Amino acid sequence: MAAVIVSLTLAAPLPPESNTRFDGKVSDQNLRIDAERSEDLARRNVAVPPELRLFNYERAPLCREAAGRWTMGSTDGTCPAPANRAGVVQECEDGDTIVMPMWRQSRATPADAWSDWQQIDSGGCGVDLLPVLTEADFRRLPLPAPTLTMQPDRGWVLINIETITYTDPTPITLRTDLLGYGITVEATPTRWTYDYGDGHTLTTTSPGHTYPDHDVFHEYEHPGTATITLTAEWTGRYQIDGNPTWRDINGTATTTATTNPFTIEERTSRLVSDLCTDTPKPPDC
Repeated sequence: MAAVIVSLTLAAPLPPESNTRFDGKVSDQNLRIDAERSEDLARRNVAVPPELRLFNYERAPLCREAAGRWTMGSTDGTCPAPANRAGVVQECEDGDTIVMPMWRQSRATPADAWSDWQQIDSGGCGVDLLPVLTEADFRRLPLPAPTLTMQPDRGWVLINIETITYTDPTPITLRTDLLGYGITVEATPTRWTYDYGDGHTLTTTSPGHTYPDHDVFHEYEHPGTATITLTAEWTGRYQIDGNPTWRDINGTATTTATTNPFTIEERTSRLVSDLCTDTPKPPDC
């Protein structure tokens, strides 16, 4: 498997909620969003100087006091006695960790006092809080052009004779960065489209093979000049440093390669009285 290391930072646009108040109505219950969203807001909030922040974020357990009142526990995961820890009621995959609920306190301006802590998500599993490598991110990676080989490769081909094409299906590995996380990406070409330059195309999931085991080829019908263009379609999966799970990328990317121009020739055969290799060459050759 080929390996490529690239320094590329893929960052999502800054959400409008960062360092501003949430839009929408707040019911008697605390405002809730999904854990991945709140984790993203908390990460981005760190970039704001503490004296200018309008929000603070902390993960802490949900604690139930003896009187039945629910309150925020300590960031170390404990609840004040005699309260009971409620935490996150769910199961995570083996090797993953349970993430405590996110709490937030806010203020209207940097000069105002901080509000009480409010719970804004229900927590989750560690994998739920990791960033997602999108199709757009995948397409920005430096995927290589596909290998394009033709047989025969001598600057010309014959009409009505098979022109063989094939490529290399080997996956490649790239390293990149996503929102501060190191990412390993494995990209695999899975489908290929050949444009033979004469109005004919062929889409296949076979990388092709050399003669005589070839299964991807084209027969030109008319003399002329052509080039062959190959478009490879890549699928991918990625793994975030520190997490054992491989996740599929939702979408594909494409790269292309083109041969040098070549001529398409028509050759005919005829009987001659002598060998055309004789010297001098016979006049009927």
